[in-house]
Amino acid sequence: MGPAPPPSETRRAELAEFLKHRRSLVSPEYVGLERNGRRRTPGLRREEVAQLAGVGVSWYTWLEQRRDIKPSAQVLDALARTLRLDAGERAHLFHLARVELPLPAGDYPREAPPELRAVVDALVPNPAYLIGPRTDVLAWNSAAARVLGEPQAAPDGRPNLLWWLFARDEPRSEQTHETARNTLARFRAEHARRIGDPDFAALIDALEAASADFRAWWPRHEVLTEQLGTKTIDHPELGTLLLHHLQSVPTSHPDLRLTQFAPADDATRATLQAMTDPG
Repeated sequence: MGPAPPPSETRRAELAEFLKHRRSLVSPEYVGLERNGRRRTPGLRREEVAQLAGVGVSWYTWLEQRRDIKPSAQVLDALARTLRLDAGERAHLFHLARVELPLPAGDYPREAPPELRAVVDALVPNPAYLIGPRTDVLAWNSAAARVLGEPQAAPDGRPNLLWWLFARDEPRSEQTHETARNTLARFRAEHARRIGDPDFAALIDALEAASADFRAWWPRHEVLTEQLGTKTIDHPELGTLLLHHLQSVPTSHPDLRLTQFAPADDATRATLQAMTDPG
């Protein structure tokens, strides 16, 4: 697949207007410039933005003139810093320019944010859990423990969904087999965004040593980013459960994935409710 094309005329227009507007909101004093001379418009001049971002004045002017050019990620980052864009505004800038948004320099969450942990727990009697990019389990409510079991820890000591699905001791059902394959395909999509991350590499090495299925499936490069469907679980104590399942991205923490289950029939709804009723 070749590089993405330059932004369309409509996107170039939106990009130009966005840059002009954000430029008008940054005062010269805020970025360490003296307010010399009479200014016809508030905020920074084009040449000042170009100087602060380390780009040519003509090139930056072309952006605001909707020219058919494609800026690099490095240039967009420099403009985002110069124009004091927050994370959402920076992402908007990259989307308008049709440039892949680089991952943040900081590490991804290794523990569940308290608010998301509270949401996972509040979803009982419906099973729910929260995982990180590496499928590390950050929150797993009591209904998930009863219906799905308890996830095992990977060799590094972190409970991990992928490790549990591939390296578990007990035999896997056809349903679990399919869940393992789909989870691996979603993990592959995350891995592509984080090639070189030593924790991802360590988990892959451990799985290759522990699981013949992983060794067979990993080279297939299957990728899956969505999860929405219905599954049947034949539980040894609770009987047959029919569950809708959805994996979603919390907008407050886009590196995390929240998986929720909901009863797909009245019998399953009654079973889940009875499972958590006192007495």
